[in-house]
Amino acid sequence: MPDLTRLDDSLGERLSLEEYRRDFRARQWTIEGEASWKLERSQHFIEPGFPSWDAFARGEWSTALRLAEDEREWLEDSMAEAARKRIRLFRLRVVQEPLTPYLQWELHLLRLRAECGEDIRVADAEAVARYERSGPLPELVTLGASTLYRVCYDESGALDGAVRFSAPELVADATELTSELFRGAETMESFFRRRVADLPPPRRNALTG
Repeated sequence: MPDLTRLDDSLGERLSLEEYRRDFRARQWTIEGEASWKLERSQHFIEPGFPSWDAFARGEWSTALRLAEDEREWLEDSMAEAARKRIRLFRLRVVQEPLTPYLQWELHLLRLRAECGEDIRVADAEAVARYERSGPLPELVTLGASTLYRVCYDESGALDGAVRFSAPELVADATELTSELFRGAETMESFFRRRVADLPPPRRNALTG
């Protein structure tokens, strides 16, 4: 398996945050009959402007969960559109113990996404260690067989665009790695019941760091 921790950005095109959002929106529904794979590795991000995350960052845990639930209708509509176009959506979330406050929050949102139809599994960090001899795996998204994004974040954990790759072999490598890890991972619902459902709200002074 090629070392995806050393993706050569010179082989792709660097997209700003707005360019990435426009590019993704333009391509996401054009892969009819294909699959999209998402690999999430980092244990902490920030998502200012997303109401549920904003409430989480303020320490308003019950409000954050309620606002996450408000996303259900939109997610159901999105998953229905994917089903109409026969687009399969897969996501692998890598987790380390103990769970960071961010990840505790995100796993509630991911459970909701799974309930709405996204196929999500969780892998322990030890399961990906053999692929990380040169550093942590990157955050990756594929769209069909034609597009791979290495999603970029700034030092604070805020989304900062992406590098888009179009070489079929790179897209295939990312798909192969993510799907291989996915096959050995735990379902979202099982992991949530076992490790998340009974956790107390995270401590406020640890929420955004």
